[in-house]
Amino acid sequence: MLLESFLTPDFFNAILRATTPILLTALGATVAQRSGITNMAVEGIMLFGALFGVIFSAFTGGFLGGLLLTMVAGGVIGFLLAYFVIKLKTDEILAAIAINMLATGGTVLLLLAVSGDRGSSTSIISYSAPRINIPVIEQIPFIGQIISGQNLMTYLAILAVVVMHIFLYKTPLGLQIRAVGENKNAAESVGISSRKIQYIALIISGVLAAMGGFFLSGGYMNMFTKDMQAGKGYIALSASAMGGSTPIGSMAVSFLFGIAQALANVMQLTEIPHELIQMIPYLTTIAGLAIFSYSAKKKKEKMTGK
Repeated sequence: MLLESFLTPDFFNAILRATTPILLTALGATVAQRSGITNMAVEGIMLFGALFGVIFSAFTGGFLGGLLLTMVAGGVIGFLLAYFVIKLKTDEILAAIAINMLATGGTVLLLLAVSGDRGSSTSIISYSAPRINIPVIEQIPFIGQIISGQNLMTYLAILAVVVMHIFLYKTPLGLQIRAVGENKNAAESVGISSRKIQYIALIISGVLAAMGGFFLSGGYMNMFTKDMQAGKGYIALSASAMGGSTPIGSMAVSFLFGIAQALANVMQLTEIPHELIQMIPYLTTIAGLAIFSYSAKKKKEKMTGK
């Protein structure tokens, strides 16, 4: 029974649903990391994005307006993080922790102010991104049920991988972001403004993380609930790091975590305690980071000859 559950289109659809928010946020973390800044605030930006997605889609009367305004809000939060880190010289980790803590309490306060509820947005009539059926492909047995009929945000996440790869490796701005991240002083010696580049990178990072949050309340679910990101921002950071801070690598690792989450969902049908099952994605993250750290250490020792 359990094995059969792994061989169904529903299981693969669950993988794609679980991967989408992690992938979008991991791409955001990748852009920031490439500029030389670790954006740990993606956890809080995701949570803000989830709430703003509900509020803005209700305000505009459609998911598209909600998504665009949520992306703008994410960019603003990314700009604020950049201002504190670059302009005010705040420690990037402490600044990120502050934003994450603000998101935890701030989203509840905003939800209470807008809807009068503290835990969920059930009283707000919000709009979700539609599912897209692809002609011809949807008629293919099994494969068509996986590729076609996914949420629009899932297709946007996959498209974002291609766009970010081209952006980072094929455009002058992408080259400047990577140059600043690799050696800020060398980049400035040839006329590149590292401050400007890092501002841009963190704004883009905020936009992508907010998109990941939007999917949580406008794709994965159709409402906002308190702390619904549940550590997915940190998992996305891990995916970015383990993927070598590259779009394609981040996508590959994001799918790994998506599989872990889908596996946890299926295993809820077993008699294994619910608490242990819910630990699977986080244990996978810890194991992955341990393996990544060990491999990086061995590679460094091999290069230095020690």
